[in-house]
Amino acid sequence: MHVAEYASLFVYSFLSATILPLSAETILSAMIAAESYKLWVLLSVASIGNTLGAVVNWHLGKSCLRFQNRKWFPVSINSLSRATCWFSRYGQFSLLFAWLPVIGDPLTFAAGVLHLPLINFVLIVLVGKTLRFISVAELVKYILA
Repeated sequence: MHVAEYASLFVYSFLSATILPLSAETILSAMIAAESYKLWVLLSVASIGNTLGAVVNWHLGKSCLRFQNRKWFPVSINSLSRATCWFSRYGQFSLLFAWLPVIGDPLTFAAGVLHLPLINFVLIVLVGKTLRFISVAELVKYILA
């Protein structure tokens, strides 16, 4: 039934959306290449896990900004400044690019700092991350063909 593998994908996808330097695409690609999993389940699990991980960043941005000058603070002031400018310039739909390396985590953090409503955040981030994982799946299927 692959429950443990799907759970592993969920956890890995969740953690890769936080400040940890992980890539959900690697495990997703390997699972797609194995061809023993349902593709729609893989895409759903990865997208939901990755989106929920981004919610952690949103929550941190909303509640932890007072600690930004501490060494352990997870987002550099420069990254946060760039992300806030990007977010302010392009609006909430800039979150469609929350999956991008370097800017993605600070962007989700900035959304929390700017108090974007959680429902808007989740819907936009879920769409962007799902489209990204669909693209990864298509690329893997193309390579394997």
